[in-house]
Amino acid sequence: MIIRGAGPAVATIVAAAWLGACGGRKDHAKEAKPVTASRSIEAVLAAHTGSLMAVPGVVGTAIGRCDGTPCIRVLLAAESDAARRRIPPTLEGYPVRVDVTGPFRAR
Repeated sequence: MIIRGAGPAVATIVAAAWLGACGGRKDHAKEAKPVTASRSIEAVLAAHTGSLMAVPGVVGTAIGRCDGTPCIRVLLAAESDAARRRIPPTLEGYPVRVDVTGPFRAR
């Protein structure tokens, strides 16, 4: 899992917690579908992280698995219909899942 937008310590904590909770609720990523992307998921995430982080309430982005397939995960500080409307259901063929994680704080 790659997390962008958070410091290394926060990213490690979030990744460890997330790996145990990946089976959470389904948002944008409804069903596992074959990915028909022309770029790697890492390249797609790198290309779109800036615009996703510009959405108010987004605290990070990551690569994860949604229903057994690679997906892009967008982390929100709090539930927000306005933020969810600005986050696309797919990016370049990869499903996007929105997770409410709360704010991140370095310790």
